[in-house]
Amino acid sequence: MAPRAYWKGYLKLSLVSCPIALFPATSEREKISFHQLNKETGNRIRYKKVDAETGDEVDSANIIKGYEVSKSEYIELEPGELEAVAIESKRVIEIDEFVPKAEIDKLYLRDPYIIVPDGEVGQQAFAVIREAIRKEGMVALGKVVFTSREHIIALEPRNNGMVGVTLRYPYEVRQPEEYFDTVDDEKDPKDMLDLAIDIVDTKRGKFEPEKFEDHYENALKELLRKKQKGEKIERPKEPARTNVVNLMDALRQSLKAADAKDSSATRAQSKKGKKRIEGQREMLLPIPGKKDKEAAAKSTARPSGRHRKTG
Repeated sequence: MAPRAYWKGYLKLSLVSCPIALFPATSEREKISFHQLNKETGNRIRYKKVDAETGDEVDSANIIKGYEVSKSEYIELEPGELEAVAIESKRVIEIDEFVPKAEIDKLYLRDPYIIVPDGEVGQQAFAVIREAIRKEGMVALGKVVFTSREHIIALEPRNNGMVGVTLRYPYEVRQPEEYFDTVDDEKDPKDMLDLAIDIVDTKRGKFEPEKFEDHYENALKELLRKKQKGEKIERPKEPARTNVVNLMDALRQSLKAADAKDSSATRAQSKKGKKRIEGQREMLLPIPGKKDKEAAAKSTARPSGRHRKTG
């Protein structure tokens, strides 16, 4: 069953528009989640919405939003009043400009979404907008409203559809420079830097997210399995501390460990390859059939010229 769209509306580039559907590109549903329980009864804990002063439970119909202007003083807003914030981006993502993707600071990236045409009517218009963005080699910036907020969204083509990533506003982003000012500008000795670069080289690879493993999630599953079977739960031992006394020793030992790991992996791969080649050799050996047996018999019966007797 296909997931329900998170948002539906229109994508608009100047006078060209098409209906689209937007879906979250990520999911947390597969992760283990916990409920809070009463330790004595084993029953679930449920939270009630109560009046902070009277302690009485409040019905959802009587709960409204309020903005605190001073201590215990609020501007109250009814749902209808919030709906009166009529901005076009509630139902339309209008492309305002195109920018180079490399210019978007990663600190501004928030949540990714998958964008597809909604129905067959706007398929061609969607394709035209998508290919126009692809040809420019940039990302398109627009605005969209959901979760009671307006978001900037960056759009780019992906296969036959698009992906959009919501961006943070400047007031939501902390400036790293404020933190980096406290970091001293160390002058790295060349020999230390060379060792560090060698370590980096031993760990060089490709971005392959399928290799990512959530060790904590796996450990949680194992813990639940043991608990369900009534097995004893033991706290893991603390890892042994290394006797590294200075940075240079740490770098040398790190490189030595990386080389040893690399050599071990190479030997394992070589052994695996050798086993595969031997297996191939066995499969490539001729299997004697009827003709082969007859030919072998004739060859045995006929003496070679080298061993023929002379009279």
